[in-house]
Amino acid sequence: MDKTIKELTLLLIYLTSWQEDAGLTKVQKSWKGYPFEVLDKLNEEKYIEGSKYAKSVYLTEEGLSKVKELMKKYIGKKE
Repeated sequence: MDKTIKELTLLLIYLTSWQEDAGLTKVQKSWKGYPFEVLDKLNEEKYIEGSKYAKSVYLTEEGLSKVKELMKKYIGKKE
């Protein structure tokens, strides 16, 4: 799988996400509107998590950290 596709998909997941209360913490959630093979890879790499049966995923701490790198790389700004 192309690294750029994975990176841009993770960035899009973040850019289309919202913050949701998850009990003692808040999480960044996004709809699963992306190819499942890309979502599966991002899940394997621990950037996103969520049930296979849910319609949304959430970004992990590792995912949010990676997004900061990707924002600099592709958009040229820090988040």
